[in-house]
Amino acid sequence: MTDTPLAQDTQPQLHLFSRLYEGTCIITAQNLAMGMKWAQQWYQWFYPPSLKPNYIKMYENRPQLPIRIFFPRDYDQTSPQALPTVFIIHGGGFCMGSPEDDDIWSERFATMHNALVIELNYRKAPAHPFPTAIYDLEALIIAVLNDESLPMDKSRIGVGGFCAGGNLALSVCQLPSIRDKVRPAAVFAICHLVDQTIHTREKLKMRYRKPDLERDIRGKSSWGQTFRWSYVPIGHDLRDPLLSPYFALRDDLPPHIFLIGVELDHLSHEAWRMANKLAGRAVPAFTEMAGQEKPARDSESLILDDERFVFEQVDLGGKRSVHWLLVPDEAQGFDHFSTSFYSSEEAARAAHLKTVAYQELVGQWLRNRAWIPALGRAGKTSPTQTHREYT
Repeated sequence: MTDTPLAQDTQPQLHLFSRLYEGTCIITAQNLAMGMKWAQQWYQWFYPPSLKPNYIKMYENRPQLPIRIFFPRDYDQTSPQALPTVFIIHGGGFCMGSPEDDDIWSERFATMHNALVIELNYRKAPAHPFPTAIYDLEALIIAVLNDESLPMDKSRIGVGGFCAGGNLALSVCQLPSIRDKVRPAAVFAICHLVDQTIHTREKLKMRYRKPDLERDIRGKSSWGQTFRWSYVPIGHDLRDPLLSPYFALRDDLPPHIFLIGVELDHLSHEAWRMANKLAGRAVPAFTEMAGQEKPARDSESLILDDERFVFEQVDLGGKRSVHWLLVPDEAQGFDHFSTSFYSSEEAARAAHLKTVAYQELVGQWLRNRAWIPALGRAGKTSPTQTHREYT
């Protein structure tokens, strides 16, 4: 691999046969996913799931996009207590997925951190390409903000997302309406895509391969270019900060930013570069790898004593911060796959424990870093009192 990988400034037009191939791939995948969802809904009609959101709501500005709302398990909905609020944006390459994909994650986080968690929705490419999803999310966030029936503490708001949802979280937070009206104190992104200029085959070279780990196979996805072709209009500037948040100005993002990479994911390198760039640190070369070549000694824990895996940069007396975390020995989706996906109980247990561990860190960061000024101004409960133990 060269020091500078193959990069593009604008979205190219593909040859006819390539367009037919990519279009067939994405439409087939969407139809298969729709069929599986239809079958799951019928199954749940007869066998209702034990885990359900407290509310499913639709708003007039986007009636076709229901959102899902989770309260902490023991929250008294008759209480006047306002809750810190986290908006979550699901992944799926801008083309697939749905809010319920994040139900387990959202319910756990809501209870763990005594927060209101709202799963957002958006229309999918290729029928609805960039920037449709960003403006869908903008409309829904503002609608929720104006919904007086929800016990939101509007001084304590965070926006987060997974993979494509992480990209969308970093993008929607740049919009003037979100910056000026919603004013989220924090944004966090997990397994996120931030640089559309680099071809997927180049990104696949920028991560360690650990063939001894059975879950390494999940890092070898070749769908990245199909999703990009479906989402990005031909000829569009790939350095547009709403498309590639790596190129966003620091002042256009929320004051507190937490970027979470996953070591075996082909997106880990660009996430690492963005974290260093935002923190004012030296940006890693394309030839450097995020993480370490060998598996971690402790397969069930995060690595919190190595700057390759974690660091925090705090500026302006705590008014701005950038936090980086790299989850070792896992690949994209590790925090969403069911235990049946893994071929061993040990691998499933390790993924679960690391998911809970990073959720704990994100919540601590929100309480003790991003939301501290709001707590102080409002005279609300101290940060340590907002946390709930979760098992």
